[in-house]
Amino acid sequence: MLNAISPVDGRYEPKTRPLQKYFSEAALIRYRIRVEMDYFYRLFELGVVKAETSALEAAMQKTKTLSDDHIARVKEIERVTNHDVKAVEYFIKEILEGLLPKSQLEFIHFGLTSQDINNTALPLMIKEGIEDIVLPEIEKVLCSIEQLSDQNLQVPMLARTHGQPASPTTLGKEMLVFADRLKRQHDTLRKWNYWAKFGGATGNFNAHLVAYPQIDWRKAADELVEGMGLKRHRHTTQIDHYDDMAALFHLLVRMNNILIDFCRDVWTYISMNYFIQKVVASEVGSSAMPHKVNPIDFENAEGNLAYANAIFEFLASKLPISRLQRDLTDSTVTRNIGVPLAHTIIALSSIERGIKKLEVNKNKIAQDLEESWAVVAEGIQTVLRREGIERPYEQLKAFSRGKGVLTAADFDQFIESLNVSKSIKDELRSITPHNYLGYSPNP
Repeated sequence: MLNAISPVDGRYEPKTRPLQKYFSEAALIRYRIRVEMDYFYRLFELGVVKAETSALEAAMQKTKTLSDDHIARVKEIERVTNHDVKAVEYFIKEILEGLLPKSQLEFIHFGLTSQDINNTALPLMIKEGIEDIVLPEIEKVLCSIEQLSDQNLQVPMLARTHGQPASPTTLGKEMLVFADRLKRQHDTLRKWNYWAKFGGATGNFNAHLVAYPQIDWRKAADELVEGMGLKRHRHTTQIDHYDDMAALFHLLVRMNNILIDFCRDVWTYISMNYFIQKVVASEVGSSAMPHKVNPIDFENAEGNLAYANAIFEFLASKLPISRLQRDLTDSTVTRNIGVPLAHTIIALSSIERGIKKLEVNKNKIAQDLEESWAVVAEGIQTVLRREGIERPYEQLKAFSRGKGVLTAADFDQFIESLNVSKSIKDELRSITPHNYLGYSPNP
């Protein structure tokens, strides 16, 4: 860990370890073997592979229980072949020798190009990694933000637009905005369709059709990838066009941007003393200033989310572009897909930890409201409009704008000067920064 070049596998390895099952080199090899064997079994169902069912089941089971030594053996073969997918093919034939006739082992990788394996293994890795690891972490953060919202729906708070005092809201409603935004992206991600490419050397099943013209290979491929929980692109070159994967990365960018927005707002509320952070006795806020309790969890999350988005944006813009029927630029790039997901996981963990440290400073929030009576000018002028009073906006503008801190007494004096009935004056006096909240307490 101390010698790792990337913090994903070094400093942050304990947090990102669960992703190794889906995005490491070993994981890629295991997923490739899984796709090769699922295809091999499909050939058996189609009558292309001739084998005893028991022998084939034993072969399938053997490739599902691979040790680290087996994965190392694939890498040994790759050093000879200088081709990663061909190494997988040779490895499978090697470990299944004796279980199945050699003539039938030649149907491993039958009619395929490497990208049939890669462009099926890759979306499968992403699908299962997101469903098993990323979505549960998003749900934890979403739940924490929702709880923060529920607990503070009745806490009046001064809103700020352009950084200036604006019509009051509640702390809970402002947290609900983030929960609602995040939930929309989460729900879209949860229902996402992951697409594979499976169609032979240039996407036309040339070799398949010339060898077995009686088989509907397009239907067979559809059923194969659908059995893995994927969908198959029907029209491709040698490789997947990655358009849907790019859309997935843009979805993750949107989600991360919402979380960056959340982190920045919470950071600002902490700086305004609206949130107080619980002190952890063993932690140090500053190497020089003993008093400091820094919002490091939200800063750490913001940095990791921004870095993740930079990689997601690169992947989304690069992967759909390939010369003619294919070039190799996608091969090295796709190996990095786990990196932005890892930084996203690091950020989600930091946000969750940061939220748990927050305590609401209701006194400070109430004090800011009491010092911002000018914000009720909007409500007063609106009621006066209702009553048909001439130029109410301009009257309130002249009274309130640029006058410094206005108090309840100032507004009382203004209201008393109005040529309206006592009942209207009483109605206007009932409007305060603490209750001028609209639907925010009950959104």
